[in-house]
Amino acid sequence: MRRIPPTLDPHTPRAPRRTLPRRAPRTRARDTDEPRSLWQRYWRRGLLGLLLLGLSLTIVPVLMLRVIPPWTSSFMVGYQLDRLANPDLPALRHAWVPWNDIAPSAKLAVIAAEDQHFADHFGLDLAAIQRAREHNRRGRTLRGASTISQQVAKNLFLWSGRSWLRKGLEVGYTLLIEVLWPKQRVLEVYLNIAEFGEGVYGVEAASQQYFGHSAAQLTDAQAALLAAVLPSPKRLLVASPSAYVQSRAQWIQRQMRQLGTGLIDRL
Repeated sequence: MRRIPPTLDPHTPRAPRRTLPRRAPRTRARDTDEPRSLWQRYWRRGLLGLLLLGLSLTIVPVLMLRVIPPWTSSFMVGYQLDRLANPDLPALRHAWVPWNDIAPSAKLAVIAAEDQHFADHFGLDLAAIQRAREHNRRGRTLRGASTISQQVAKNLFLWSGRSWLRKGLEVGYTLLIEVLWPKQRVLEVYLNIAEFGEGVYGVEAASQQYFGHSAAQLTDAQAALLAAVLPSPKRLLVASPSAYVQSRAQWIQRQMRQLGTGLIDRL
């Protein structure tokens, strides 16, 4: 037989229900966490914005100048500012000429004079840097080890002077240029922005100023003389070359013959 449960008496008292304690509201902790999370969010966004700004100010100009001729450089701008303070300085002379309108002798001369490993390195000549360190440690005179690529980076985007900040930026720009430009473009830009005398920028302006013809007509001797003054174009003069400049120009011509014009074809 099925067992029928007894009917509960409605007057029988029931046991009270157990109630769990309520948790205290966390509004105060949440209120203190919100400003912190907002600050972290803004900080991350600001850091990302600075990173994007830095990339746009470096990569974008370098990419553009791969195909667009630079109409000026930071060194030319600096010279124009100097002229505002000293109007007696000669007017700036500069004219851009493309690769095919520059004599092969001019291309070979600057490589022979400034950077004989230009075709092989990645923008920094580590062996030359080591030799310069040893020379500077032993002697009193300072010897530089800047490649043509480094000089392009410095002349285009930076300022003159010696500081770790400028050197670090120079290395960064140099590596960007080496990655984004072919070697031929690096040398083309260098020949068009290098300083060859007081206010004379670029091989075309220098050729017209000192020899009365275009850069396409430069002879080996003329190109070597121009390259001889590149280390210090305000002190070493093309118009009235010292014995040192003449000796250096002759040395450059010997180096040009050893390197050979085939070097230009490798770029």
